[in-house]
Amino acid sequence: MHITNTTVEEIKGGKHMYAKIQIIGTIHVETGMHIGGSSQFAAIGSVDSPVIRDAGTDLPMIPGSSLKGKMRTLLAKKYNQGRIAGSPDDDDERILRLFGSAKKGNVKRSRLLFSDMTVSNMDELKDIGIHSSTEIKFENTINRLSAVANPRQIERVIRGTVFELRLIYDAEEENEIEEDFQLIKDGFELLQYDYLGGHGSRGYGKVKIADLEMQTAVGEIDGEIFNRCQSMLEEV
Repeated sequence: MHITNTTVEEIKGGKHMYAKIQIIGTIHVETGMHIGGSSQFAAIGSVDSPVIRDAGTDLPMIPGSSLKGKMRTLLAKKYNQGRIAGSPDDDDERILRLFGSAKKGNVKRSRLLFSDMTVSNMDELKDIGIHSSTEIKFENTINRLSAVANPRQIERVIRGTVFELRLIYDAEEENEIEEDFQLIKDGFELLQYDYLGGHGSRGYGKVKIADLEMQTAVGEIDGEIFNRCQSMLEEV
């Protein structure tokens, strides 16, 4: 008997589709956060390690690549079953589905599209007398042999700053949507028990993810699947 492609997909329980789901929310900075920018042309006496800023507003930003890289790293620790992948392309197949792969013979396009994130509550900060969204933290490293201090200045996004969070998820296989959203949920939860940016072992970069909401931007998905995925996000 000749089996058509459609019949094979029905046997597997899969359903090809095309839809784009937007995930919106907020990232709340709970301890000073440092995601570094360029100090190549810094003047004498300026901050040693500035934060990255949006060129249009000169306010701090979170690059989408920073969030993507952190979430993927945390998910790899959980889903790679104790093994250390030689490269990101050797991660668990579920991670490759979400974040993509360039491995020969297993090339995959990322289903998650990350946007750069900008400050959303600057007006509220000004209302309570805060007119800068960053602070300068002075730190020292001490030479153990000579006891000579090497001071440095690190710029941090202040506690209480809120960033807009926006992701796009490309729905391609109906029977994989809920599993993909389980990974997205896990990534957000793991991030809240870790840190975003640099110097996390010294208390920097603790964040809280809040107000997560799904919106179907293009196409349609099954209503029950949509509701179950939204419930997952609400548990973060």
